[in-house]
Order: sequence, then C-alpha cells, then structure tokens
Amino acid sequence: MKKIKLFLICAVALFFTVPGISQKSQLEKANKQLTTDLKMYQTTWDEIINKGKLDLINETYFDKNITLLTSPKNIVGIEDLKAYYKNFTTGFTNIKFTVIDAFGQGDKIVKHWNFKGKHTGDFFGIPATGKEVNISGVTLVKMKNGKILQEQDFMDNLEFMQQLGIIPRQ
Repeated sequence: MKKIKLFLICAVALFFTVPGISQKSQLEKANKQLTTDLKMYQTTWDEIINKGKLDLINETYFDKNITLLTSPKNIVGIEDLKAYYKNFTTGFTNIKFTVIDAFGQGDKIVKHWNFKGKHTGDFFGIPATGKEVNISGVTLVKMKNGKILQEQDFMDNLEFMQQLGIIPRQ
C-alpha cells in the first residue's frame, strides 16, 4: 500500500512538473529567438541607412512579402521597399540613424529611433533644400522565421516638413 501511495504521489508530481519544464523550455527558446531577431534587426537597419547598403534589403533579412504599412498605399515586396528607402539614402547626406531603444515580445519588436541628415538630394520628389533634419520616431515590427515581415513607422511628419522648410512654422 505504501508503494502505491508513493507511486501515485510521484506520478502526480511528475504530471504537474513536466508541463512547467516544457513551458520554461518554450519560453527560453522564444527569448533566444527574440534576442537574435533584435540583434539582426538593429544591425541590418544600421547598415542600410547609415552606410547606404540597400542591397541588404533582401530575402536574407526580409520576408519576400515585406510590407511597410504607410499612407496612402502600403509598400509591398523587397524591390519596392528598396526603392522607398533609396529616397532616404540619396536624398540626405551626413546621415546618422540611431536606434535609441528596441525591445519586443514574441514575434513583435518596437524600435525607437532618431534620424539626422542634410537634405542635399531629391527626396520623394522634393528638391534639395540644404536643410538639416533631426527627427525621432517609433517603428512597430512583425518578424516571421527570423526575417522582417512588416513595419509601420510613426513620426511627427509636420515637424519633419517644417525642418525641411516645406511647411512654414507658425
């Protein structure tokens, strides 16, 4: 009888312990993936914007269906995303793009960033103004299988246009 009680106690303890171990293992795996994603994400954008390496917008780092949620129309696909960011790397010189902070949970990342540069070239059809810009914003990111799947940027566009001299300050 004592052996049966001991067996039942061990079985119950094992039953309640195994899911905890499994959950802990899954959490550790998810945290490791998030750490890897954050490092890749920050390094990739540093190279793309600060060093003008637009060729890094490729299927190694981005999902082939990468989507930049923007208005009035989303930017979809690697080539369109590359063309979009070319406006920044050719429209500005003395670029300094800084990731102030980045954190996440699961497959989601939040990036707080700052962009500085001098507007010396065509930028989305806006001729060079020679003005310096210094603008901060936040990007919401979705990852998929270690690649960037979706981004959505938030920044003060009015302030940005005022710094460019396109819209006068009141």
